[in-house]
Amino acid sequence: MAKCCPITKKSSIIGGGYSNRTRATKFNPTGKVRKYANMQKKRVYIPELKKTMALNISANGIRTLNKRGIYQTLKKAGLIK
Repeated sequence: MAKCCPITKKSSIIGGGYSNRTRATKFNPTGKVRKYANMQKKRVYIPELKKTMALNISANGIRTLNKRGIYQTLKKAGLIK
């Protein structure tokens, strides 16, 4: 799977840290955790090109495709010419 969404440019981040209770009492690190974007495999049909593409995009990217239109969004992202 791809690590970065080509539409929304979302990728993984490092999270974790201290709870407020730990800060108030003593030093007790909780460790770092890598959090990944919600990447999905999606096949989309582009009527303007009359072809189907398989994409690895985030769930938020799927919503963007539905809202703005497939052809226009993929063109802006640079996935089609």
